[in-house]
Amino acid sequence: MLSGVVSYNCDTIWAVERAISIRLDEEAQEALRSLTGSGRSQSEAVREAIVELARRGRRGDLAAEAKRLSADREDRMEKVRVARLMESLRAEG
Repeated sequence: MLSGVVSYNCDTIWAVERAISIRLDEEAQEALRSLTGSGRSQSEAVREAIVELARRGRRGDLAAEAKRLSADREDRMEKVRVARLMESLRAEG
């Protein structure tokens, strides 16, 4: 056994991007031209558009859930009860 010898193994993991193939209609081609006009690559433009569309979908889901809950009488009553409880627990001052 060697004293003071340190050994370690370091592996580098590279992210593997998946290539896809898509067909663009004229409207999509024009939109892609618009997005790449400022120097952005086609791949960057498509990736950013996909991510943004997914974010909008999640925000839409949240908005729909908020609308549903605001129409729910029992949920509104529960909100009032919780707000009153929180107010009663709040320290004075």
